[in-house]
Amino acid sequence: MFGIIRPCRNRMGVELRSSWLAHLCGMCLSLRDEHGHLSRLVTNYDGLMISAAVEAQSVVSRRPAGPCALRGLKSADVAIGDGARLAASVSLVLASLKIHDHVDDGDGLAGRLGWAGRAVAQRWAAKGLGTASDLGFDASVMVDSVRRQPLVEAAAGLGSSVLLVTEPTETATGFAVAETAFIAGRPQNSEPLREVGRLFGRVAHLLDAVEDLEADRAAGAWNPLIATGTSVAEAHRLCLDALTGIRLALDEVEFTDARLVHKLLVHELEESVIRVFGRDRHDDGRRTPVNPGRGPWAYPRLTYQPRPRGFLEGCGASLYMCGTCQFCCRDPFPGPWSDKWRNNPFDCDGCDCCDCTCCPCD
Repeated sequence: MFGIIRPCRNRMGVELRSSWLAHLCGMCLSLRDEHGHLSRLVTNYDGLMISAAVEAQSVVSRRPAGPCALRGLKSADVAIGDGARLAASVSLVLASLKIHDHVDDGDGLAGRLGWAGRAVAQRWAAKGLGTASDLGFDASVMVDSVRRQPLVEAAAGLGSSVLLVTEPTETATGFAVAETAFIAGRPQNSEPLREVGRLFGRVAHLLDAVEDLEADRAAGAWNPLIATGTSVAEAHRLCLDALTGIRLALDEVEFTDARLVHKLLVHELEESVIRVFGRDRHDDGRRTPVNPGRGPWAYPRLTYQPRPRGFLEGCGASLYMCGTCQFCCRDPFPGPWSDKWRNNPFDCDGCDCCDCTCCPCD
């Protein structure tokens, strides 16, 4: 359930964190209620942005929810309504497409599940498209965009623009975020929100490519940076340009309460870029991302090769890590199935959350 945006509780404050959790839990419970418990696996931090964007343009209802293990067995008010349903639908559709890709490529857990993984993907796709149709949202646009990805990748070569490779992702995310304007009853916001979603998709695709760069190079796997000859520095520049574009596009949107969306798509997305590329501080207090050793290309390091686990072995590792509080107290921690290191958004020890430069809107 971890995505590109991994907010820190100290940076968000009590009110915004409570609102963020309401959307996360609302999406999770919407998945459970409409599509079954298994579908809750697609709950992710980035998907809740859809629900948050709907609330930012209108008023979203909340309802009390009972204790949950992921909330420390605490109850909470959770978001309900079309925003949470849209977030659930988008997450299901995109997850189903990703599983199909893994099955076709024969990699990851889905690749090992084979026909069973494909059956789950088809079920999720049907349910996600059904919910989208109920909301008046034609999710086939997203499906068509993502399914073009293999063709785009096959056509890309040295000298091609990496933005040609990120285009299908940009189109899919742009369409999904633009739909929040219609769900919220503010169609005039659709075009700037489409730009927000498009640039968010660009950043997400590039960050994923950079994080997987060394592993893909070692395994001989396809990576957009390697395939197009794009340098890490150029990927960094494109991410920074996208962050500026998102900020400018958000300024054109008419919001009822933009605080959470602004925090996620401006401040926290910037932190995601910094987490991958690193940062330094100048004497004037400005933060400039650099390579201080956080990325795999920064300087020679001990080689760590993840050892993915099978389904049952991963379940056992997950239970062990949960019982030993590694999900909440260890940073970073290895994924129970992928064995890849993940930053922990709940562990703030040693970070400089409270020493960040905030914009005047805060």
